[in-house]
Amino acid sequence: MTRQQTTQVPSTEPDLVGVRNFRDVGGLPTEDGRRVRHGVLFRSGHLAHATAEDAAFLGGLGLHTIFDFRNAADVALEGPDIPLPGVRNVNLPLSDPAHGAEFWKMVRDGALPELRAALADGKGARRMADTYRDIITRRTSEHSRVLHALAEDSVPALMHCAAGKDRAGLSIAVTLLALGVERDAIVADYLESAAPHRRYRMYRSDSSADGLSPEVVELLTPLFDARAEYLAAAFSAIEETWGTTERYLTVGLAFGPADRERLRERLLDAG
Repeated sequence: MTRQQTTQVPSTEPDLVGVRNFRDVGGLPTEDGRRVRHGVLFRSGHLAHATAEDAAFLGGLGLHTIFDFRNAADVALEGPDIPLPGVRNVNLPLSDPAHGAEFWKMVRDGALPELRAALADGKGARRMADTYRDIITRRTSEHSRVLHALAEDSVPALMHCAAGKDRAGLSIAVTLLALGVERDAIVADYLESAAPHRRYRMYRSDSSADGLSPEVVELLTPLFDARAEYLAAAFSAIEETWGTTERYLTVGLAFGPADRERLRERLLDAG
């Protein structure tokens, strides 16, 4: 239904053909005056359609681990990631393959009345915000596993999902919270996924009666946007469930101060 572009270390973005929404997260400032190192943490959309040239670029990044947050339905639709020699691939789904299957079939195939009923009057944006809250509160073991892996040995790392916007966006945001990155910088990095050259494309099946008419595009846009309100919903879920970011990390993710210090040694500059 959708398909996927990128940055060389240190920071110019090469024109990747088959990989969308790639970037180096390096350079983001922390609250204590340090910065995320370049070349240690990357994010993107899926790698299933990477060209040989894309693969050569990705292979030159020195990656240790690729975290793929897609579920089985995503992989069946888009294909598995291309293999990169010497790189560990960890598939860690952040959504159930059955979750939303009927909804996304309706998005691909549904007629305008169905789309209006499901998405009009702010329902599309509310669905996205609820999904972000759900991933934060229900996927604590997965996020804990990612943080522990990064703190132990899995750097440099690339995190991706399908579009590199929602599941990867939240996992990057959680990692940046653990690093002590300024909240405004986390939001700014997330919103980079809204840039026109990064966005996942909208696709509808040939049998869709209304295709991508202006009204259909308007109805679907909240699903394909990166909006500050979605990330705000995730942050609110942290506060409502655990009270503070510190407690979320320590209690929710079992990632205590010593763990965070090891993570910072791996991913932040020397200060």
